[in-house]
Amino acid sequence: MRVKLEYVCERGSSNLKQSDVVYSTGKYPVYGAAGHIGNVGFYHQEKPYVAVVKDGAGIGRTTICPAYSSVIGTMQYLLPKENVLPEYLCYVVRYMHLEKYFTGATIPHIYFKDYKNEQFNLDTLDKQEEIIDILGKCERIIAEKEREKLKLDNLIKARFVEMFGDPNLNPFGWKIVNISEVVGGKVSNGFFAKRDDYCDDGNVSVLGVANIVNRMYSKVDELPKTNADSKDVEKYEVKYGDMLFCRSSLVAEGIGKASIVPEDVQNGVLFECHVIRLPLDLEKCVPEFMQTLSTMDFFRNQVIAQSKTATMTTIGQDGILKSDIILPPIEKQREFYHFIKQVDKSKFIYRYAIK
Repeated sequence: MRVKLEYVCERGSSNLKQSDVVYSTGKYPVYGAAGHIGNVGFYHQEKPYVAVVKDGAGIGRTTICPAYSSVIGTMQYLLPKENVLPEYLCYVVRYMHLEKYFTGATIPHIYFKDYKNEQFNLDTLDKQEEIIDILGKCERIIAEKEREKLKLDNLIKARFVEMFGDPNLNPFGWKIVNISEVVGGKVSNGFFAKRDDYCDDGNVSVLGVANIVNRMYSKVDELPKTNADSKDVEKYEVKYGDMLFCRSSLVAEGIGKASIVPEDVQNGVLFECHVIRLPLDLEKCVPEFMQTLSTMDFFRNQVIAQSKTATMTTIGQDGILKSDIILPPIEKQREFYHFIKQVDKSKFIYRYAIK
């Protein structure tokens, strides 16, 4: 049976702040965008429910929370009705591609009222249990592959330190320069499209915050689509050499996390307005070197120091451009690039193992 999302759940909200949890004690867990953040002496829900991140870098991330727990106010929760199992509802929402409903010029938001009319196939409860079992097995396989991928990521960082040293100590005495010295074009924020403008048959795909954080290469497949004119395509289309930074985050640690655009990116992929683009000068730096450097404390501490926190933590172009980097010779960076390509072969196997 084909139904709308609102047919199987009700939206709930919370006024609980992360700061309210820090010094609290209790036996009831509280969840935020990154998962369990602490315990309090009360709970909001006595049955399992689905939580969706509604603001910032983790926007759209969907997870299931246990009975007798709460979420902070940056999450919205969906309370399953009797016709749907919580785990099934979680899978349904997770694969709805909520990116097309993101809104907000400075800080991305998502609201239940905008996606409650999404339709999906509602199976019987017995069939739901069968699907949950199958998808659960798939997720356990994916989790194992993710652990393997993490080991490869750690291998990349270890090789970086072996070749270039800890940037905080700079034991090899590399030149330290402002990041602006390796920028080869105009630094800019991205493309804006109204939520209602997104459609399945659009002529461009749009990279958002969720597609760039915590990864070497921006995720450029299965992106939401919209329509853009030739001027927008010329201005916002991404290419290899572009470094993309997250402009906002629920917590300071998430701000300014970056990825680079892969070499095989297809035409017609734009970056959206919650992202900052630094087009790198490929004669001075290698993107893979820059992305790995951006994950090091040397760089991360500078970015966090330039961020601003009110309701959300944000950073502007000027904040990114105040950061310094180490700059080894380009030949040394290219040697690191060739190592990355060898690791990528293993990641290629990983990607196809989970499809």
